[in-house]
Amino acid sequence: MNKYDVIVVGAGISGLLAALTLSKHGKKVLILEKSEHVGGNCNSYTVDGFQVDTGAHAITHLAVGPLKMLMDNYFDYIPVFENYGNYHIRTENSFQKVPSNLKDFVTFDMLPTKDRLILSQAITKALTLSTFGVNLSKQSAYDALPNNLSKDTYDFVDAISYFLSGKSMKETSVHRMLTGSSFVRDSVTQEQFESIVGPKEKPQHAESILKSILLSNLRTSLGSKLVGVLENPIKSTVSNPLISISRFAISTDTAKSQGYPRKGLKSVLNSVLYSLPDTVEIQTNSEVKRIITNEGRVTGVETDQAYYANIVIYTGFAKDLPDIVEDLPRSYIDDLAGIIQTKSLTAWLGLDQKMDEFNYIGSEIWFKDTPYWAMPISNYDKSLAPKEKQLVGFVFVIDENKTVESEIQKAYDTIYRAHPLIEKHVEMEHNQITIPEKAAVTISGKFADVRSPIKNLYVAGTDADKRSMGVTRAAYSIIEMLGALNEDKNLH
Repeated sequence: MNKYDVIVVGAGISGLLAALTLSKHGKKVLILEKSEHVGGNCNSYTVDGFQVDTGAHAITHLAVGPLKMLMDNYFDYIPVFENYGNYHIRTENSFQKVPSNLKDFVTFDMLPTKDRLILSQAITKALTLSTFGVNLSKQSAYDALPNNLSKDTYDFVDAISYFLSGKSMKETSVHRMLTGSSFVRDSVTQEQFESIVGPKEKPQHAESILKSILLSNLRTSLGSKLVGVLENPIKSTVSNPLISISRFAISTDTAKSQGYPRKGLKSVLNSVLYSLPDTVEIQTNSEVKRIITNEGRVTGVETDQAYYANIVIYTGFAKDLPDIVEDLPRSYIDDLAGIIQTKSLTAWLGLDQKMDEFNYIGSEIWFKDTPYWAMPISNYDKSLAPKEKQLVGFVFVIDENKTVESEIQKAYDTIYRAHPLIEKHVEMEHNQITIPEKAAVTISGKFADVRSPIKNLYVAGTDADKRSMGVTRAAYSIIEMLGALNEDKNLH
């Protein structure tokens, strides 16, 4: 009989992290992935000599956050992160750092003076309400603003909203804007982690690698932040309830503790894969057609054959669960149907030379008409592009009411409007259409709970936790999953 302790459905980053953590708790784990490749959106591949990621990525909360806790406690190999740099705003005539504090907003001359003052007041008010416990997750960014702002200011707020939630400012909450801007930060210390998961001995090699390799190879600024967290994680926790307001008043860097993985996104994937013990088995081209249950308890899954386990971790699209699980409650099915998703286009451009327009570390936002978020990732690691060449990714939110072809054309029209000189230097074009996260953080959007109505069937992934974005959000969901398993006496 094909018997395992745990079966993980899906080999994206959430599924692989689930398998890694559970295997380090002594479980025999089977991962089933319907596609040919593992990693999902956490991967890289080569196109005409340029190494592109599956979408542009910035890894957040690296100093004190969920991925940091998983790396510390479960990884045998640690990816090396380069300091992310700064966020910038580009217009036809200007290129400026995104405001990160009150002073920056007041002097941010891309917007009218009156609007800057109003925005500063609105953010300060929102931070104050949030600090003292007012729930702003149902108030839209649009409703939090007065109705006498300029079009440029509305376009600016709208662009930020699209890149934080995939939706406009009318569907993006004030809370999402605050957390996405890093004025409000979640943290996970070792003490907090152990209170959720329970105490666990660290892998033998992870700590030594973290101290001997990670810190010495990081850019000094990010490395020093991580040193401080390693030496005193509790002190690094947000303990002062007024810290968010203070950060808005004096902060000089909202990209703090963010990074880009050296050698590209696949280095994060490889660190997980190389850390998997022999008790983990991965099968690709194995689509799960049914999750088997008996009297309200999970017993296994079916592909072209049956596999059995007392615990199943589902990391596919939660809204697809009713297609493969029988007898789910109607209320649960309705909640899953309320999950909102967005599609994105990443246009990767390989340039035949390094351009002055992209001579920076970080990313840029174009906020007029068709907004984009762009990253020249070969500036972090020159090996991602052929010698003396450059690789830039431009990310757009797709309007699903339009054809993909028209959206791609509009995207390139925007790129060439923002960068009139770039077109003659493009030697590689590669377009990716993806669902970057399995659930968008919108005012009305639903999220799956880590526990399903079926006993010992758990859900993990970017539709099971709404904190942060991308890989970091996936890591949050894994910690919540481990906590649920611990509470249910299924972990140790």
